[in-house]
Amino acid sequence: MTAIILLILPFLGALLTLLLSNKITKQIALGASILTFLYSIYTYFHFVQGSAAGLIFSTPWLEVPNISFSLEIDGLSLLMLLLTNILTPIIILSGAGSTQKNIKALYTLILVMQGALNGVFMAADALIFYIFWEMVLIPIYFIAALWGTDYSREITFKFFVYALVGSLFMLISVIVLTLVAGSSSVHDIHSLSLTNWSQTLIFFGFFLAFAIKIPIVPLHTWQADTYTAAPTQGTMLLSSLMLKMGLYGFIRWLLPVVPFAIAQYTPIIITLGVIGVVYGAWIAIQQNNFKRLLAYSSLGHVGLIVAGIFTITSMGLIGASVQMIAHGVNVVGLFFAAEIVLRRTGTIDISALGGIREKAPWFSTYLFILVLAGLSLPLTNAFVGEFMLLFSVWQYNAALAVLAGTTVILAAVYLLRMFQRTLLGNSNTVTQEFHDLTLSEHLTFIPIIFMVLFFGVYPMPIIRLVEPVINQIIQLASI
Repeated sequence: MTAIILLILPFLGALLTLLLSNKITKQIALGASILTFLYSIYTYFHFVQGSAAGLIFSTPWLEVPNISFSLEIDGLSLLMLLLTNILTPIIILSGAGSTQKNIKALYTLILVMQGALNGVFMAADALIFYIFWEMVLIPIYFIAALWGTDYSREITFKFFVYALVGSLFMLISVIVLTLVAGSSSVHDIHSLSLTNWSQTLIFFGFFLAFAIKIPIVPLHTWQADTYTAAPTQGTMLLSSLMLKMGLYGFIRWLLPVVPFAIAQYTPIIITLGVIGVVYGAWIAIQQNNFKRLLAYSSLGHVGLIVAGIFTITSMGLIGASVQMIAHGVNVVGLFFAAEIVLRRTGTIDISALGGIREKAPWFSTYLFILVLAGLSLPLTNAFVGEFMLLFSVWQYNAALAVLAGTTVILAAVYLLRMFQRTLLGNSNTVTQEFHDLTLSEHLTFIPIIFMVLFFGVYPMPIIRLVEPVINQIIQLASI
């Protein structure tokens, strides 16, 4: 029952949040998300002790074709569940100092998204995976459209169309796989021996859906505008969790199913990933808007993760897993910093800021640690994953690795310049009333900073969790 409980808890929390008094909306939502996180921790210890009880749930759903409502938890899915369920309460808590309208609907949608994400990462049936994949899109669309800026609806519509087009291609691939395998079970699909032509068609169907969600250049044009226009909690959900669906999809649903097609298109995909690294960092340098800078920075970081995944090596896939956790944690912290600046000053134009360090030493300290993590400095959580990714790309192609490595220099330019222009120097009329963090803001930052430092010093819990699954996937992806 472990898997089904992890699925149900956020939806029950969403129902309670919707039905109970407005006065306790945030407390109910936060409590439900924390309860789900604590149950995820229980599941982790249950898993590492070697017990499989409750980690698999399956019941027949349709007879023709053979489709079951199947959920399974292995090391890779558990890692993504932990990321989802630790970041969701942090994202909810980050809204404690804001004044959003209709918070009951907002927090209900956040919990629905948490439940749908849990479904994506546990689904062991292709159709169930697709259903939860689409379910995630509904709450994030309304969060971005209704609580964003004045022009967010038009921008979010563009994102929605992008995502739906990609999902349509994925649905076609799911149908084809189900017809060929006679079932949509992940195990039956993994054991298929498809023709080269079939693999190519299925590859493009899945790849487009995953690449749009991540996004990969040139399918990224929705990202910066959507991240900027969405409310900060929506941006956190998009950048830290929703894009991980695409990365997870590559590892779970693409590499093991179409190894011939992967081998054919790997050079193109790795090259696109590296282009994204350089392009994202270069455009970030030119940004004056705090959130747009972070959006393009994120594009660069996930480009390197994609490149590492498609090296199809143990180093590349484990490095991608470590970096998915680091990116998810760090981007939430950085976007929360942008939200605090917006609350205090009414702007996130970097050129209008300055002198915040004198006014808010705690805020400045937290942001400095996050900037160091963004630079992938040793002893921060991003260092180990980025080293493994660059090493795996180097083994594939040294020239591409050198090109991807320039992101370290470019990141130093845009992040340190942002830090300097925002926090250092003298305060001005915009920042002179800036005050340091409240208790709820401290409580939001502390777990983020802890994870930045803990996994920077000791990433082995992540590596041990995913290594057996990664080795199995590499075997299936070999041709």
